Amino acid sequence: MHFPRVPRPRSLAGQLFAMQAVLIAVVVAGYALFTYVSDRHQAEDAATRQATAVARSVADAPSVRTAIHTKNPSALLQPYALQVMRDTGVDFITIMTPDGIRWTHPDPTQIGRRYLGHIDAAQHGHTFSETYKGTLGASVRTVTPVEENGRVIGLVSAGIKVEAISQRVQEQVTALLGVAAGALLLGALGTYVVNARLRRHTHGMNAAELSRMHDYHEAALHAVREGLLMLDGQFRVALINDGGRELLGVGSEGDVIGHSVAELGLPAPLTGALLASEPRVDEVHLTADRVLVVNTSPVSGGERRGTVVTLRDVTELQSLMGELDSERGFTQALRSQAHEAANRLHTVVSLIELGRASEAVDFATAELELAQALTDQVVAAVSEPVLAALLLGKTAQANERGVELVVSDESRLDDGLLPESLSARDLVTILGNLIDNAVDAAQGSVGARVTVTAYAEDAELVMRVTDTGTGVDPAHAELVFQRGFSTKPAGPGGRGLGLALVRQAVTRLEGTLTVTEAPGGGAVFEVRLPLRASVAGGEE
Repeated sequence: MHFPRVPRPRSLAGQLFAMQAVLIAVVVAGYALFTYVSDRHQAEDAATRQATAVARSVADAPSVRTAIHTKNPSALLQPYALQVMRDTGVDFITIMTPDGIRWTHPDPTQIGRRYLGHIDAAQHGHTFSETYKGTLGASVRTVTPVEENGRVIGLVSAGIKVEAISQRVQEQVTALLGVAAGALLLGALGTYVVNARLRRHTHGMNAAELSRMHDYHEAALHAVREGLLMLDGQFRVALINDGGRELLGVGSEGDVIGHSVAELGLPAPLTGALLASEPRVDEVHLTADRVLVVNTSPVSGGERRGTVVTLRDVTELQSLMGELDSERGFTQALRSQAHEAANRLHTVVSLIELGRASEAVDFATAELELAQALTDQVVAAVSEPVLAALLLGKTAQANERGVELVVSDESRLDDGLLPESLSARDLVTILGNLIDNAVDAAQGSVGARVTVTAYAEDAELVMRVTDTGTGVDPAHAELVFQRGFSTKPAGPGGRGLGLALVRQAVTRLEGTLTVTEAPGGGAVFEVRLPLRASVAGGEE
């Protein structure tokens, strides 16, 4: 079955073109009509003034008065009237008696007949004008008296035919229509050019399609959970969705639109990424309390028009990845320990097979006491279970890398001392990354060692990690906490994110983080966190 094709609605550009073309045509037609009426009125006024001037000139001529007193006035006045008609361009000049009997007329056969028109006012000494249909057709005429010594001795009528006036107006209107047609053509051409450009910008869509696209755009913009940010060519915020405002921690949409990215108060590395002219792909950046993956793509159409930015929240994912890295480290440590335990077990079995049972017991007992001593040392100093487990695992990892990790004698952190506001995840993030950084720094140094100190003092949790590495240049004391800064070689662990995550967590918990030089060389990282019922703006 063949269904008839439904015609597609005209595009917005086409609708505007048609509307503008009609508007220009109406304006030009209206102006032409107004000009025609105005010109006709002006032409009639001009004809009246011309007829009046000619009639008065003839009435005031001494030769006309002299001829009136002759026995045959027509013999002198007729040639005179015809000459004046030719010289002044009027259609007729009629000189008549006070009673209206013609002495002159363009048609000689009309001489001696009564004048067709009103003469009452002229008979009483007044000049007047009117439009009247006489022997020559409708005309605009003026009648004026010929006076002598205060007495009316004759009348003069001069006129211009309405047909001649219409001819003059028609010539003017013809010229006007030519100008109007040119204006209409020029306006249509300009409108076409403007609408062709509009058609390119709207991709030929009509108003309904644009409205529907706007509705879809608004719905999609607010439905997407990821952050979306659009910047114009001057890096000002042109558009931001709800997810973007939440992830960046900025105010309402009205407070952000139109402002430069540099005015949003974002961390310097993130601001730099948004202001960069080259695209950024899956870059990790930190805000006050989030880890974001940032992608930027320039919008270009012959010139740079702006930038599209997408933001993904990977805070939980980053935390899980950190925990996964720790679990992998623990697994490797356990694998190594299992290998060492197997070697020790083979040693014990071999001693028994050799008949040296007492030596086998002594060897096994010494190994057990050594392992238990390490556990007892850590648990005695830090009985808080999460930190104790972390320290035991990190000790095994450090040993695998040839670094000795010890808990200082001044450490004292009892179980139940930490409030609920200090979550285990935050503590693992802070202390775990500080230890990893210290092990990286101490590895390969003489007497490689990392010392961990943790205790509560004056309602504060103090955690201090000291290493025997090369230390931190004072010029880099602040830079080490920024994302991307690292003194380690490039590699899987060398992206410089660990210390930035520590700074983020400490800032969120309203604590302090400092780095100083250790007395014997190396660096000392110290974290102080308030011990209270609620952190970051809650009740104490």
